[in-house]
Amino acid sequence: MSEPKSLFEKVWDAHVVKRIEDGPDVLFIDRHFIHEVTSPVAFLSMEQRGLNVLYPERTFATADHNTPTINQHLPVEDPLSANQLAALETNTSKYGISHWGLGHYKNGIVHVVGPENGITLPGMTIVCGDSHTSTHGAFGAIAFGIGTSEVEMVLTSQCIMQPRPKKMRITINGKVHASVLPKDVILYIISKISASGATGYFVEYAGDVFSDMSMEGRMTVCNMSIEMGARGGMIAPDEKTISYIKGREFTPKGEAFEILEKYWATLKTDEGASFDKEYVFDASDIEPMITYGTNPGLGIAISKPIPQPDEVLDGKASYLKSLDYMGFNVGESMIGKNVDYVFLGSCTNGRIEDFRQFAAVVKGRKKADNVIVWLVPGSHQVEDQIKAEGILDIITEAGFELRQPGCSACLAMNDDKIPAGKYAVSTSNRNFEGRQGPGARTMLASPLVAAAAAVTGKVTDPRTLLN
Repeated sequence: MSEPKSLFEKVWDAHVVKRIEDGPDVLFIDRHFIHEVTSPVAFLSMEQRGLNVLYPERTFATADHNTPTINQHLPVEDPLSANQLAALETNTSKYGISHWGLGHYKNGIVHVVGPENGITLPGMTIVCGDSHTSTHGAFGAIAFGIGTSEVEMVLTSQCIMQPRPKKMRITINGKVHASVLPKDVILYIISKISASGATGYFVEYAGDVFSDMSMEGRMTVCNMSIEMGARGGMIAPDEKTISYIKGREFTPKGEAFEILEKYWATLKTDEGASFDKEYVFDASDIEPMITYGTNPGLGIAISKPIPQPDEVLDGKASYLKSLDYMGFNVGESMIGKNVDYVFLGSCTNGRIEDFRQFAAVVKGRKKADNVIVWLVPGSHQVEDQIKAEGILDIITEAGFELRQPGCSACLAMNDDKIPAGKYAVSTSNRNFEGRQGPGARTMLASPLVAAAAAVTGKVTDPRTLLN
């Protein structure tokens, strides 16, 4: 009998073109996503070397990082952003690559439009010049971010050289409380193992909690795998996975789908497979979470006080520096902290499920006067669903406005920047110094916590509103 394999090993081994002794593996890449920020230099280098795109049909381009989220029909004002967007259009046209630019009905955040169009499938290898490519691991794919030189490598050879990561499994069994969302689950995990606790590993998520999650929730979890240092994260495909992808535009149809479905059924960790490291947590211990520092590992249950330095995994000096930047003190409660901005969106929480959860809190309430709120769908498809389901009516009645798709306030590369010194409750993935704008202070949280802040103007436990 063959040795038991993990899900990661099955997918990785199926894509190894060549093993280099004492070196990296050469992996074949099934899907390559590109956007306007990391691709221009790769294309320029290709031209200088006289190279071509080997399989243009395996690469998909969308504009997202630098795009405005209002008045997208007007010319982009920022010259750098405009140049990068123009370069993406020129390069994709030249090499025959599918391009969903501003104004295209399929345009949106790369890690939202890939799954919703059936481009992302189980058992694939998927890369993009963007760290949160790990999102696609929710489908049982090996997905990870790559650098600019690697973007060129994939464009020209459809392969990439990668050292084989170590294997980690994180298991959570039991049932989470109704107010605990997938964002809370991943923030809880990172708070327990730190922002560097999975460095060098590829993580498989297992157990009741992940089986119970929707595909959108699984994408949120896998999206933030890299925020604990992991190369990526993945969840074994199941009936929810098949149901989600079936019938989407790029999903194979008919007999081809049936053949793949039989293969996908084998994509699960064998009993007895080994992992280099394992963690096991109890679902009942997880509460709504919020971060208080400047890395995603500095998070707590929203009802708990900011911990003492000896209670956190970061060094004391960096921990206190983090609190100083945020203007917080050890032992303080996060409840009642002032909030200036609320951001719902990003490749972490810009899907329809996130807007449904936000609407559940704000329905029948009004936006707090002291808060600026940016509600940004991850794609035009999400935007259409928001309108079709009546969510737009709910948020409009509450005093909110819906913006157009894009990465928005996840990162300070477009017009949606948090001013210096201001506090933002954000459903995005990073709370680094300056991530949402120079001097901005970010508190990562779920759509429920964001909604509670949007209607109260302060950090609020959403359970007090839901109950």
